[in-house]
Amino acid sequence: MANATHLSDHDASAALAERIRQANAEDTPLRIVGGDTRFFYGREVAGEEISTREHCGIRFYDPVELVVSVRAGTPLAELEAALAEHGQMLPFEPPRYGAASTVGGMVATGLSGPRRPWAGSVRDFVLGARVINHEGNEQRFGGEVMKNVAGYDLSRLMVGAQGTLGLITEVSFKVLPIPGAVHSLHLELSLDEARLRLAEWGREPLPISAAAWLDGALHLRLEGGPSSVAATRARIGGDDLDSGFWAALRDQRLPFFRAGPLHETKAPLWRLSLPHRTSTLELPGVVERLMIHDWAGAQRWLCADLDADTLRRACQAAGGHATCYGPRPTEVEPFTPLPEVLMKYHRNLKAQLDPKGLFNPGRLYAAF
Repeated sequence: MANATHLSDHDASAALAERIRQANAEDTPLRIVGGDTRFFYGREVAGEEISTREHCGIRFYDPVELVVSVRAGTPLAELEAALAEHGQMLPFEPPRYGAASTVGGMVATGLSGPRRPWAGSVRDFVLGARVINHEGNEQRFGGEVMKNVAGYDLSRLMVGAQGTLGLITEVSFKVLPIPGAVHSLHLELSLDEARLRLAEWGREPLPISAAAWLDGALHLRLEGGPSSVAATRARIGGDDLDSGFWAALRDQRLPFFRAGPLHETKAPLWRLSLPHRTSTLELPGVVERLMIHDWAGAQRWLCADLDADTLRRACQAAGGHATCYGPRPTEVEPFTPLPEVLMKYHRNLKAQLDPKGLFNPGRLYAAF
């Protein structure tokens, strides 16, 4: 199963490889671009643009085996539509941030949507990948079935690497069936009450696939068999919620995110990633009930002019970290600075896979 492309698969790969070989010979840094809908995530990159958009289409899809292999420049919406025709989906519910969003950008950033705590992350469903290295050679890692993924899995290493280790040309995923029934609920609860309810429900096999608290209410999504969803809905109660809420939360289109990366504002948008059941953080001048508590509280969104070091120390004390989505003050790193020992490993890995620093230099950290 394949989709129309501007160039053949071979020609598109060859063109990308030749461009990288030329950049390697001339020591020219490259800025990898797909749909460029995630421009706000990470540091700015100074380099010549190399686009994956011509390298698109679904190369292989076996609905019976629940496996799909897709080229990096393929629009994410196109892939999800093809899966939906067979009643299947990407379980990690990736954000799009715009119609131009591509599969390569999805993998490079490694971002997941509201279903992530219950289904898994992008990395959990990557089976294999094809990557062009700094010498312009396309390499294959992993495979198209779980049993082929053994040893040091470089394909999953590419997830979240922001294109700093090589240019992704193709990725194979494990997909899952779309649930037989879906229903969303809205319950008027305080933040403390919501935490108690979620802790109680978490000890039972309830078909909850999303939970977010904001604006004085707990928003829930139930997914599974029709009888299970109906029984849970009757037990939990609450009011019906428009299912479009979850896509709006996923893509930061709720009113709260008017202060986020896709809108003009002076207040940075912070994502706080915290261990499950973390209680209230002690942050000066911040009221937690004005935040969005997604992933049952494990992911929290905050729009505030707050000292980055203070915020990050509070998150680290709780066992988590904080990411600045933007707009970002020039002196603030988007990602939490790494301990020196861990930074050393990252530098060594970058030096092995991209010794000249060609790919998205400085995207993650200034050092690489």
